[in-house]
Formats: sequence, structure tokens, C-alpha cells
Amino acid sequence: MRSARGRRQWQSTADHVRVTGKRKSPLPEADGDTRSVAVSQTFFEKLWDQHVIAHLGQDTYLLQIDRLLMHELSGAQPLRALEAAGRRPDSPRQVFAMIDHLVATQPDRGIDDVGPSGGAQMIRDTRILSKHYGLTFFDTDDARQGIVHVVGPEQGIVQPGMTVVCGDSHTSTLGGIGVLAWGVGTSEVEHVLATQTIVQAKPKTMLVRFEGRLGTYVSPKDMVLHLIASIGIEAGIGYAVEFGGSVMRDMPVEGRLTICNMSIEFQAKYGFVAPDDITIDYLRGRAFSPVFEHWDAAVAYWRGLRSDSGSRYEREVVIDMTDVAPQVTWGTNPAHACAIDSVVPQPRSFIDPVERESVERALAYMQLEPGAKLQGTKIDVAYIGSCTNGRLSDLRAAADVLKGRRIAPHVLGICIPGSTVVKRAAEEEGLDLIFKAAGFQWHESGCGMCAAGGAHVLAGKRVIGTTNRNFEGRQGPGTRTHLASPVTVAQSAICGEIADPRVN
Repeated sequence: MRSARGRRQWQSTADHVRVTGKRKSPLPEADGDTRSVAVSQTFFEKLWDQHVIAHLGQDTYLLQIDRLLMHELSGAQPLRALEAAGRRPDSPRQVFAMIDHLVATQPDRGIDDVGPSGGAQMIRDTRILSKHYGLTFFDTDDARQGIVHVVGPEQGIVQPGMTVVCGDSHTSTLGGIGVLAWGVGTSEVEHVLATQTIVQAKPKTMLVRFEGRLGTYVSPKDMVLHLIASIGIEAGIGYAVEFGGSVMRDMPVEGRLTICNMSIEFQAKYGFVAPDDITIDYLRGRAFSPVFEHWDAAVAYWRGLRSDSGSRYEREVVIDMTDVAPQVTWGTNPAHACAIDSVVPQPRSFIDPVERESVERALAYMQLEPGAKLQGTKIDVAYIGSCTNGRLSDLRAAADVLKGRRIAPHVLGICIPGSTVVKRAAEEEGLDLIFKAAGFQWHESGCGMCAAGGAHVLAGKRVIGTTNRNFEGRQGPGTRTHLASPVTVAQSAICGEIADPRVN
């Protein structure tokens, strides 16, 4: 058993290179001796075993945590608690903090400007204590600032084979880079700050294979919405989910991040894609990626992390994407999704009475009639951004639809890039000019109006957006949110109503 203090300390920028053998299991021989045989392991099992410090009984383990990411909304309280207890972070070099949730996103914001939800004290506490403890901190005016789940991969802070936690449920996003990442509560953030370890129950394993080919304007966002609608919002409970299949093998990292982002929306705490050459090419040259000989060692380690041939999963799901259309949600959870050219479902078509009642309530809240077409439903707001779809590839896709066109006069169009790096890269390409010419507001980076940060602006409005949650009141009191991809949101903004991007 390793002690928390005895675990390997990381070296310079190549500080996550651990090479371990395959797990061994004893096989009795005739003379009573044992010999070891290699056991096929999934990607998840390899990462889990490499991070176990102690087995605490049954399925509970003490795990090493390689990276702790924090934002002001969930980081200020643990930092204050650590200070009050007179303790210091166990491994400050492994902790990265930033301002993303409560900061204003309006153009030309000041360093102390906060969004409509307030939170100035949380921002100040995170700023002061992060500097006090020597944490890597990206302030509002830092060129690296942005949504924590966007910044982590973008800067190379998270690397394949790591365990990563953050006080945010969408930390599963980072699984798209080949890490084991999950959201934790504030007390757990404090524990990781103090010890760089966490107690965790080992989940079962699930493999989701996306096969076939994607149709025109069908994106990773459509893939994950279709998946959740197919298997339900409780299908991931108790599972660590690996995404694979022919569609995933060819997908860029940013698309993988989108899919892993919404793992939590079917209640899978962990969602991930095993690292491959696409991952390695993405990480090459990032600010915190390994360099020189450390890069070669890291790549060698990363290449060994894929699931072994013959490894088994407790559950497998196969999704054929060949005939799947762009998706849009009609209700109040991400499983309430369907093809954009279909109709609002009839509550009576749901056999389970609890589900039927849930659908009836959802349609009442969304003010939609059963059997009505989703296309043509008037919208008030088109929103592009968030940790789900606020990356450069997302903005490029939307800009391709918006170029040379104007959004409907009654529509409020808002684009909030996922990070300052994304924003500046988009501006270098002239994407901001396309958004502005089309009638969109072009904001500074941050979480913005994904959650109740849009309370004053979006209250009572019908919004089509690229975010990840459409619960009642998620974006403000009475706000009715439809989830969709960047291209669907862009097309809908132009038409002033929910619109199919395949129909120009």
C-alpha cells in the first residue's frame, strides 16, 4: 500500500508519466504455488488501479488525485475552510483555480465586474486565497481565463491518465482528453486540497459505441442528445462510461469533450474516451504539456492506456448514427429530445404513469401541445456558448451558418466564447465580425447565462441554446430552454423559430 505522502511527485511539465504493469491475478498450480497471469483491463480499470492508495473495504477506495480544478462558485468556501483550520494545500502545484461562473461576460468588463447572480465576495476570496497558497490562478484579466472545463484541455493542464476533480458536475467533460474526471462537493474539494486524495466507490463499467456515419449537420451534441433520449436519464447511475465506436475514432478532441460533458446528464459520474493519436496531436505544444524527453515518455505511457482486447464491460450500448437527424429538446430534461423534424410526443404514449405525469408537466411548463411540430416554434433568444459548445470549432460551425445573413428582428442573439483563448482565436479568424453582422452580441468568456446567471435577461423567454441543461428555471424564472447544436441554434436565430439546419 502506498501512503499519500509516498506517491510519486510530478516532474516539471512532464509530471504525469507513470508506467505500471498489467494487474496480476493468482492462478493456483498443482504444487500449491501460484503464478501470475495478465488480466485484460479496460481503460477505466487501468486508471483506477494506478491511482489506488488503499482499499477501504467492499468497493471503496482511497484514490490519488492528480489535478484539482476550482472555480469561484465552488472553490471559495473550501479555501476559506482550509484557512480557518490553519492548514495548507498538500500539493499546490496540482491545483488550478480560475474565475468563470460569477464574472460578468458583457463586452469591456472590468476585473471586478460580476454577473447578475452577484458573487463579488466569492471572486475576491478565490483571488486572494489562491495567491496566498501559491496556486496556479487565472484571474478575470488573464489571457488564459475561461470556463474551467474549456481551459483544462486547452492549456494542457489535464493529460491522459490523470485523475481530475472539480466542484462542478460537468467535470466529466475532461474525459474527452483521456482522463478520469468527475465532479465533487465543496467538502470533498476541501479534502482534496488538504490531502490530494479522495475516497471513492468503484463503479461498474459501460461501453457506448457510436457506429455508422453522421448525416449532414449532425454533430457530437446531436449524438449525445440522441443517446440520452434512447437510454434515459438514469441509465448511467453507478457506471463509468467509455465512449467508442467508429464515429468516435474519427472525432476531433473538441467533439469528444462535448459528448463527455453530458455524461452527467444520464447520471454517469465519469465519461471518457481512451487516448489515441488524435489526443496526442491535440496536446502537442500546449502550455502545460510535457516537453523534450518528458514528452516522449508521456506519449509512451498514454499509448498504453487503451482498453485491452478481450476486456469486458458490465453493459454495452450500440448507437447507429446513420439515420439520426439533428436533435432538439422539447421538455425539461435532456432525455426529452427528438429529431428536429418530428413532433412533440403524446403523454399517453408513455406507459409508465410516473413518466407520463412528468411529460405532462414538462409540456405544460414548455407551453407545447402534444402532436405539434417543433419546427416553427417561435423563439425569443438564441444562445451559443457554455462548457458544452463554447469552443472554437463550435463557433466556426455556427459562423458558417450565419455568414452573410441576419437573425430575426425579435430574436436576442448572444455568443459567449468558452475561454479568452477561444475568443481571441475567433477574432483572429474574423468570426466575431460574422456574429456581430448577423445581429449577435459578442461577449467576453465565462459561464454567462448557462445557469441562472441569465435570470434578468432570459426570465420567461423561450431560448434555444447550446448548453447542457433544460430544467425548469435553469436559465431564469420561467425560462423555457431547448437544447441543440451550434448550427441548429444559428439557423433558428435566423428564422426566428426552431429550424432545421438542413433546410436553408
